[in-house]
Amino acid sequence: MTNLALTAFVLAFFLAGLSRPFLLVLAYAYIDIVSPQKIGWGPLGSLSISLVAFVLAVVMFAVRDDKRGIRLSSRQGLMIALLVYCGLTTLTADFPVEAAAKWDWVWKALIFAIFLPLTLRTRLRIEALVLIMVMGVAVIIIDGAIKTLAGGGGYGELKLLVNDNTGLYEGSIISTVAICIIPLAFWLATYGTVFRPSWPVRLFAIGVSFSAILMPVGTQARTGLICVAVLGLLKLRSTQRRFTYLALIGLGSAIALPLLPASFTERMSTIEDHQADQSASTRVAVWQWTWEFAKSHPFGGGFDAFRQDNISYDKVVTEKDGNSTAVHTERVIEHARAYHSSYFEMLGEQGYPGLGLWLLLHILGVVQMERIRKRYLKDPPADMAWVSPLADALQQAQIVYLVGGSFVGIAFQPFCYMLVGLQCGLAAYVGRLDEAAAEARRIARLIRRPPARVPEPVMAVRHPNAAGTLLDDRTTP
Repeated sequence: MTNLALTAFVLAFFLAGLSRPFLLVLAYAYIDIVSPQKIGWGPLGSLSISLVAFVLAVVMFAVRDDKRGIRLSSRQGLMIALLVYCGLTTLTADFPVEAAAKWDWVWKALIFAIFLPLTLRTRLRIEALVLIMVMGVAVIIIDGAIKTLAGGGGYGELKLLVNDNTGLYEGSIISTVAICIIPLAFWLATYGTVFRPSWPVRLFAIGVSFSAILMPVGTQARTGLICVAVLGLLKLRSTQRRFTYLALIGLGSAIALPLLPASFTERMSTIEDHQADQSASTRVAVWQWTWEFAKSHPFGGGFDAFRQDNISYDKVVTEKDGNSTAVHTERVIEHARAYHSSYFEMLGEQGYPGLGLWLLLHILGVVQMERIRKRYLKDPPADMAWVSPLADALQQAQIVYLVGGSFVGIAFQPFCYMLVGLQCGLAAYVGRLDEAAAEARRIARLIRRPPARVPEPVMAVRHPNAAGTLLDDRTTP
């Protein structure tokens, strides 16, 4: 039944998109986030429905959608540059087969993020994409939250919709992305027009946010706990009742801490001392190796260049025997360990140029959203009151992604590039409104301007010779 329902839902999405092309854009976003082809079987699993949705979205946009005023922004130009650069490093990658496999989905994530802002021409389209992104992630995290509450969590043990440890179904990645959507969920509950603000909508937003916070608990991913703390600090700026907000956080923490499983608190305690945890020690060792690798390979080693790393480190082991405690070090040697950091992922795979492009792309996004947030923060027009809160929510989501990306390799995670495309779409929407307002002011000035006086034409009259000499300035009448 699940397979039939998913197949019918995707098919209905495609058919509706034939009459409303933008629905195909939403269909691709849904497929890329939820991956229904992994959940179902039969046609969904055998066909590359993600590629089908992508091609249909681009073709239908080219044939039927409105393309007036389309232009590429500077951030879209950066993504084009990053796309070309990654393509070149793939051609010269240290591991050609593995690099080609990663390139197969990276180029689609970048192309879609470049293409996305061209389709976000109205507020309704912007909101619809936010809704699909939040609901798509919610499908995954609600399932995970239920299993966590039922006692099915654990590091590497929480099974989400599918038994797959890649993409958004990997523990650290879903913990980061889940926290990213919290501000977007509350924006929808406050300013949404598809589902207008009401107590059921707000209750659902609270439920989604609660499920998101449970992801770090269920997956026992330390990255998620750090993301929760970062979002809590960011919310201090946008909330009006800061003392009430802090009091609620303190009360919630006091209630939740005793209820947390012992395995979770033990794992979170290793944040303070990475040498006592093999996973954390491995990350530090891989980062050190990547830094040295980049010195001799300034343009990177291509996708999956980590496969050539050889690392060794000393792990601190504490053994208790009754009242005595013995502490000693244990030498660990590992090979081909992943970067566990988006920053080192970019440095190792794409070198200094790729890391520079990636950092510039995201830093400009934070600055761009801050400008839009401040511009519409105080006394905005009634129909623009939603803009500043959305810019704030997108900025918070991006900062959470950048912090979480410090500890998990999600430099090319498609969901995060959808956030970038959404930011570019919002900026382009505001830019079109500015152009329309400027044109309206120009027309108004032309209407108010008094007509210029036109001098009367001077007419020369030719008389016949019989009429005598014509009068000129020297003739007295």
